Amino acid sequence: MKFFSAVLLFILSGNIILAQGTLQGELIFPFQKQHVHASSIVELPNGDLLTCWFQGSGERKANDVVINGSRLKKGDSKWSKPFLMADTPGQPDCNPVLFLNSTGKLFLVWIVVRANRWETSVLKVKTTENYNEEGPPDWEWQDLILMKPGEEFAARVKDQFRKYGREDLAWAEYALPYEEMLIEAAKDPKKRETGWMTRTHPTVLDNGKILLPLYSDGFNFGLIAISEDDGITWKCSLPIVGRGLNQPSLIVRKDGSIDAWMRDDGDEPGRIMISHSQDEAYSWTYGQKSDIPNPGASIEILKLKNGHWLLIYNDVDDGRYSLAAAISDDEGKSWKWKKKLENKKDGNFSYPSVIQAKDGRIHVTYSYRLPGEKKSIKHVSFMEKWITDN
Repeated sequence: MKFFSAVLLFILSGNIILAQGTLQGELIFPFQKQHVHASSIVELPNGDLLTCWFQGSGERKANDVVINGSRLKKGDSKWSKPFLMADTPGQPDCNPVLFLNSTGKLFLVWIVVRANRWETSVLKVKTTENYNEEGPPDWEWQDLILMKPGEEFAARVKDQFRKYGREDLAWAEYALPYEEMLIEAAKDPKKRETGWMTRTHPTVLDNGKILLPLYSDGFNFGLIAISEDDGITWKCSLPIVGRGLNQPSLIVRKDGSIDAWMRDDGDEPGRIMISHSQDEAYSWTYGQKSDIPNPGASIEILKLKNGHWLLIYNDVDDGRYSLAAAISDDEGKSWKWKKKLENKKDGNFSYPSVIQAKDGRIHVTYSYRLPGEKKSIKHVSFMEKWITDN
């Protein structure tokens, strides 16, 4: 009986209702040869799912890259034909993030890669309350989000590296040590005010603050864009400093403090890096390696409605061929349950975006690539029991 309850599909009013022990998955669009990457997913108030990704002939050096999207209407099993979400003509548009503010306004935040270099990217934002019709949302407003870290940014970088830096790495007689170069770069307003990029969903605190994680490939630091007026204006935190950390994903602990879990682009072995904030994401501890593998790939962490933590990540340190979902019931001290979403040695599965819908079901989208230029974005969904019922 347990076997049948885990795999049985119940058909009700023409809609497929999945039992708690099942995993559902499908490609959002058929395989194609263009580069498709860095998806984001959101549940709309009417129960529809909306997702987006960037697509074109490459990444930062390809000026035809745009933001495309698709919609899965509530009760349907097939995603809509992809549609255009954003395009800055002649510039690459990358790394989109979708979210709703407290009033139900939809936000699309992404980067425009100026001069075809990550470190000169700028943040753009579109918003609308008109998004329930088929096809793309009817955008009502568009602007730039400009970060302006001040002298305190440079002071923080210097202080953190002086206390926690490593003099035994990346040294040469004819070159400044790696950390000294970053300390000098942090003094330059042009460098510290540009190149901040999106990747993961924001976190909304109980007091209404929106915390939008950002990162810089110029510095390999994190930064949090903070809004206290529901996304109208933004200020920046102090930097999350570390040796090669990238693409923070935030989670709030029971005591109100906040963790940033991050990709590792530093020295081997590759491990998820973690920083901690006690002041609502304004200041951060020096990023340190955990014992969780990371092959230099984006992750996302999410607090579920029952307080458990969900981590979607590449659970190996030698590639992006394995993608896993893990559950912690002790705020990340241990991960007692884990299931593979993908595990094909010749595949590439990365950059997850995860939400938990109102009905408790978990939805994940991620880049899905197989040999032979087969590329798509995949959507999977499951209940937590699919992971914990081992």
